[in-house]
Amino acid sequence: QVQLVESGGGLVQPGGSLRLSCAASTSIFNFKAMGWYRQAPGTGRDVVAYIPSRGIMQYADSVKGRFTISRDSAKNTVYLQMNSLKPEDTAVYYCNADTYDALHYWGKGTLVTVSS
Repeated sequence: QVQLVESGGGLVQPGGSLRLSCAASTSIFNFKAMGWYRQAPGTGRDVVAYIPSRGIMQYADSVKGRFTISRDSAKNTVYLQMNSLKPEDTAVYYCNADTYDALHYWGKGTLVTVSS
């Protein structure tokens, strides 16, 4: 069973930065793609950033130019660098991994709160 463990969430002031980490229990080369999603209170879970094993990263329009997704295969970890944070970025952020045989794995989430 694949496990994904997120970390790095917390409280930050508007304009601040955070870096989220997602550590996988297996080689990230096993995944077709990995991504970050977020869910604010009372809303659905939406994709924030997406990194395929091959190809270019994709971002939601609302975070383009502010967030950057990256990976460190040696550490089996995917990161989400979040800069210029806004109150509307407040949400629980989830790590996702999709396998080549159409299985989907989720972490338990990490809370990001942007508030003064």
